Amino acid sequence: MKKVLFIAVHPDDETLGCGGTILKHKKAGDEITWLILTGIRNHPSGRWDEKVVEARDKMVGQVANEYDFNHVVDLGLPTIMLDRMDLGEIVAKIGKTLDDIKPEIVYMMYQNDVHSDHRVAFSAVYSCLKSFRRPYVKRILMFEALSETEFAVSNPAHSFVPNVFVDITDYMEEKLHIMSMYNTEVMLSPYPRSLSSIKALGRYRGSRAGVEYAEAFMLLYEQL
Repeated sequence: MKKVLFIAVHPDDETLGCGGTILKHKKAGDEITWLILTGIRNHPSGRWDEKVVEARDKMVGQVANEYDFNHVVDLGLPTIMLDRMDLGEIVAKIGKTLDDIKPEIVYMMYQNDVHSDHRVAFSAVYSCLKSFRRPYVKRILMFEALSETEFAVSNPAHSFVPNVFVDITDYMEEKLHIMSMYNTEVMLSPYPRSLSSIKALGRYRGSRAGVEYAEAFMLLYEQL
């Protein structure tokens, strides 16, 4: 059994980027944890009323139950505002979570995603993952999130170039089912977060790996 941590800047990132892989780890008997970095409860902007907050919490709970996570940690940092926060504060909160869980494998957001929250989160998470600080982490991978990753500046320095592919053929339909729970986030076809686009990306990544459906990752670190 391995301890595996899936980091979502916003709920739905984990499903877009590695929903099938989460299900595959669970099937393998691994201990899986979902770390959610941002939320809308008690947001300083006050832009979400209590009904919206309660609906969001219910949605997150349903998704967590569907994946059957062993642990869910919600830091509740203010969404769309990470670039206004002290980076050291974010690092401290993430570092404590890592030390509490001690994951061997970490799946995280891509470093050049368009959303500013994603880029700040990457800097904070990756600074926590130096091997001399967290030697229990043996593998670090970045995932792609439709509507964020593919909109990065299209040049070699910013492009998502996967080098790890996970066969999720047996889990594709369940991934789509879970994504459909995010009823405020799913888009109509042909937009990026539509179910048809998610399935098409899985098929495209699968074609690279010689399987029906796959999820793609960039391996940042591996200790054998």
